[in-house]
Amino acid sequence: MSFSVTILGSNSAVPTHERFPTAQVLNVHERFFLIDCGEGTQIRLKQFGINLSRINRIFISHLHGDHVFGLFGLMSTFTLLGRKNELHIHAHSDFGASLEHYKKYFGTGLCYDIVFHPFRTTKTEVIYDDKHLAVELIPLRHSVPVAGFIFREKAKLLNVKKETILKYSLSIKDIRKIKEGSDFVTGTGEVIPNSHFTLPPLKPRSYAFCTDTLMFSKLKSLLKEIDLLYFESTFCETDRKLAKITGHTTAAQAARLAHEVNAGRLIMGHFSTRYKNTDVFEKEAREIFPESHAVKDGEKFVIPQVRMELPV
Repeated sequence: MSFSVTILGSNSAVPTHERFPTAQVLNVHERFFLIDCGEGTQIRLKQFGINLSRINRIFISHLHGDHVFGLFGLMSTFTLLGRKNELHIHAHSDFGASLEHYKKYFGTGLCYDIVFHPFRTTKTEVIYDDKHLAVELIPLRHSVPVAGFIFREKAKLLNVKKETILKYSLSIKDIRKIKEGSDFVTGTGEVIPNSHFTLPPLKPRSYAFCTDTLMFSKLKSLLKEIDLLYFESTFCETDRKLAKITGHTTAAQAARLAHEVNAGRLIMGHFSTRYKNTDVFEKEAREIFPESHAVKDGEKFVIPQVRMELPV
């Protein structure tokens, strides 16, 4: 089952020819979630072959223009395309006024419902939950209220070995109980452990989106063992003072965090336009955390499925 992130925009406030402002699409089991919506997002969606009609839920980290200006054009395009499905938007509660303004002045002919899910950024909490995925909000620290998002895949039922179904003449009820983790009891009362019937479980995957923030110690506990960590790296260490003044992070800081939380991989973005080449971010980070990558617009990062190792 798919679990991947496509980078739509990797730059900070000002776009360049190669890098648009922040936006990403997360694909979880062929359900598409848009994360931030900087200027030009709908252009990137088309360029990278992502069907706009697949976008039904959008998460906005904070109310700075480079993370939200693309949303209004995208919503208007949905109307022109005759969209019928609801559009769910998760954003800070203050964004409600902007949505109402859009509907009043630019929502003529709006043919779909916009469902607003307001949040505050004062505490960690689950803001979305379905049978495949839970989305957890984590407060970050910037010049305005800002949220990070952790997308956690839910554990799947165990896979039962086909040969054991025949060998033990398992009923549908037996199979369901074994998938849920129960041992099997034969007609004579013999208890056969669940592991005899099942393959090792698949490890649930996780992705963390952390943008526009100062570094702070609590992040270590929130991001422990994350599979794929996106962390803004607006500046390099040579501009660390500027990063602190503007409420941002350096590539080296992001790499140290990735190392400390034992992340599977670090991807960095939200680059300042003062840097013409993003290789400098990658070089700086890899000296601390080798599995670091400076993203480019259009890149796709797949989190593979792996089976958990069972104790011997």
